[in-house]
Amino acid sequence: MASASRSALTALAAVGAAGAAAAVWGVGIERQLFTVRRHVVRLLDRGATPIRILHISDAHMAPWQRRKRQWMAGLVALRPDLVISTGDSLGHADGIAGIREALAPLRGVPGVFVHGSNDYWGPGPRNPFHYFRGPSQRAPKAVRLDTEALDGFMTDELGWVGIDNGATTITVRGSRIRFVGVADAHHDSDDLDAAAAALSDEPDAPLTLGVAHAPYRRVLDGFTALGADMLFAGHTHGGQVRVPFYGALVANCDIPLRQARGLSMWTHRGRIVPLNVSAGLGHSIYAPVRFACRPEVSLITLAPRA
Repeated sequence: MASASRSALTALAAVGAAGAAAAVWGVGIERQLFTVRRHVVRLLDRGATPIRILHISDAHMAPWQRRKRQWMAGLVALRPDLVISTGDSLGHADGIAGIREALAPLRGVPGVFVHGSNDYWGPGPRNPFHYFRGPSQRAPKAVRLDTEALDGFMTDELGWVGIDNGATTITVRGSRIRFVGVADAHHDSDDLDAAAAALSDEPDAPLTLGVAHAPYRRVLDGFTALGADMLFAGHTHGGQVRVPFYGALVANCDIPLRQARGLSMWTHRGRIVPLNVSAGLGHSIYAPVRFACRPEVSLITLAPRA
């Protein structure tokens, strides 16, 4: 009997030690291990010059996150030809200064952006187990963020184009690209009809890219139906806490969990298009942890078709 009790205590202690080690790793180490995911996607016409797209998402910047700011500022060394930002750049009422420092070196690189809810409203404390019930709701006493300052910086200083429920056309390295975007579907701000109307006003182009913050099925299906050749989104944080060899437990939207992070293929009504969901660079200041899910940006090289 005593031996069985000792064995049980030993097992309990081992489980406790493993849990403590996982917490130390997720809170103190992994959330600072910023990484670049690289992919090659063959979408361009034969003979076209490859285009390097830097996909940034979910920085959730807070004023004390110096290491993140410095790492993001170094992304210019990747020599991107185009930047796509899929939102949630802010994570604190005073986060705009950090975003300015992080993204200023990319001034002059063409770019487009859409917003997430945390570009408008600050985060609030919440029970993480509520994510298993379904997508989260805005905190009732959320702090209003300085979206106007964020937009002014991205448009006037960086030269990027906001495409919330809109569209634009940019020529990059000799290839004309149309972009169609929607506002944050997580809070039902997406208006695909408005985006489609804006896209119809753009000149024809050999390549169309769909850009969203939250990869809800209705948005991805809508972009695919509009003829988008590739889709970009963020929001999921890749699950933020993943189970090794299994993957994400939650995605905070209705996308299949297996597609909550990385490059995959989206199928709708017979069309199959690449989808890149960035796991993002940050986290809510009230949930400072990432486990088996490093903070990331994506470097997508668009190459000519074989």
